[in-house]
Amino acid sequence: MAVIVKYIVVRNGEEKMTFATKKEADAYDKMLDIADNLFEFLESSKIKLSEDQLEDIALLLAENKDKLVSILRGLNPKKKAVKKPEQKPEQKPEQKPEQKSEQKSEQKESKPKKAKAQKNS
Repeated sequence: MAVIVKYIVVRNGEEKMTFATKKEADAYDKMLDIADNLFEFLESSKIKLSEDQLEDIALLLAENKDKLVSILRGLNPKKKAVKKPEQKPEQKPEQKPEQKSEQKSEQKESKPKKAKAQKNS
């Protein structure tokens, strides 16, 4: 028999979403908290919108909070600093110790020898 753990986000007695990890469920719950706060903020504004419109806008803003924060700070979200991926050295398959020592000796032999400077006397 398998045991499956599920995390269910419940709001006002209604199941909103089910997640496999607590971290995902907490993140979604936090996003819903932000949407609730935005709904109240928008509802108290002078702009008159229907309840469905208020809910849609609040959810949109909450789902895109990272972009929204940068916009509110005066930054252009499209001009994001591009991070270059770190270049990792190529990993070769594991070799047996005897193969490693053979390979090292081959590398030493294949390197060109430096010519010694000759002194003219």
